[in-house]
Amino acid sequence: MTAVRVLVGTQKGGFILTADGSRSRWDVSGPLFGGWEVYHMNGSPADPERLYASQSTGWFGQLIQRSDDGGRTWRPMGNQFAYDGQPGTHQWYDGTPHPWEFARVWHLEPSATDPDFVYAGAEDAALFRSTDGGASWDELPGLRTHDSGPNWQPGAGGMCVHTILIDPSDADRLHVAISAAGVFRSDDAGRTWSPANHGLHSEGIPDSGAEVGHCVHRIARHRDRPDVLFMQKHWDVMRSDDRGGTWREISGDLPSDFGFPIAVHAHESETIYVVPITSDSEHYPPEGKLRVYRSRTGGGEWEPLGAGLPQADCYVNVLRDAMAVDSLDECGVYFGTTGGQVYGSSDAGNTWAPIVRDLPRVLSVEVQTLL
Repeated sequence: MTAVRVLVGTQKGGFILTADGSRSRWDVSGPLFGGWEVYHMNGSPADPERLYASQSTGWFGQLIQRSDDGGRTWRPMGNQFAYDGQPGTHQWYDGTPHPWEFARVWHLEPSATDPDFVYAGAEDAALFRSTDGGASWDELPGLRTHDSGPNWQPGAGGMCVHTILIDPSDADRLHVAISAAGVFRSDDAGRTWSPANHGLHSEGIPDSGAEVGHCVHRIARHRDRPDVLFMQKHWDVMRSDDRGGTWREISGDLPSDFGFPIAVHAHESETIYVVPITSDSEHYPPEGKLRVYRSRTGGGEWEPLGAGLPQADCYVNVLRDAMAVDSLDECGVYFGTTGGQVYGSSDAGNTWAPIVRDLPRVLSVEVQTLL
């Protein structure tokens, strides 16, 4: 029986939303780890029962939780993110005090083929890997120690590895996005890295076209076209047709080209979704109307999708990791807001309905299609 599982991370716990293939009635379970920040939850494409969650508080530090039964039960991993394996103190990267302190895991990206293989993107700007289901973690230091590192600056949310893309045609090829450093690419499973920001321009840095220093909010791709990447940047929606070698702007007729998330339709590689907000200081929808914008042409031409969404007096935001799609024949699209609402569309964005309201601030949304 086909089902959909939506994994929602919030500022005060995690929630799991489930529905059958009609996506008309939803069951809500949670909060998981109530009172703790759950920055990201994600499921393994290789095992639908394997879930990972990034759990943290300012008091007790960072833990990775793992479920092997679809979220019914969880256990903390004996991880090296916490000092001496104990929550309560954030680990310094090399075990000794120095200026690079580990704050939180922003993003978890499991392998498509091995449920025990998962990457974790951390703040400040580090990438970790586990090959034993989260029991232990190793940093891939080539990213954090890149020659351009001294020129990196934190974005408003911190200097975080917030996006990790594993190339579906070559698992050794990775792309990560760092706020506010830019996009970096590795062709050797994370040992060495190269900036992938040519064509990006950012006001407010000494050289607006510099190799690094760009505040990239999110990157996405379609699994069948790994060469093509889409980006929501701090101002500008961008596209690359050569795996990040060069970028061009596709903001077109958007009412604002500032926003955080970007997602790609499961079956249409040229159909993309963004949620514009007014500006970098006004983090709410233009005119107070919550609308998702869709391009069916790979960018440039955009249509507003607001049916079922509040079209007056709405002042919420949608964060970078809070939008995702399912892979059913009629692609579903989902997003969560800083006001605690999670909306879903079962018809590729044409119409929307709230799945749940009044959650804590939504930090992330991921979707599993269960066949």
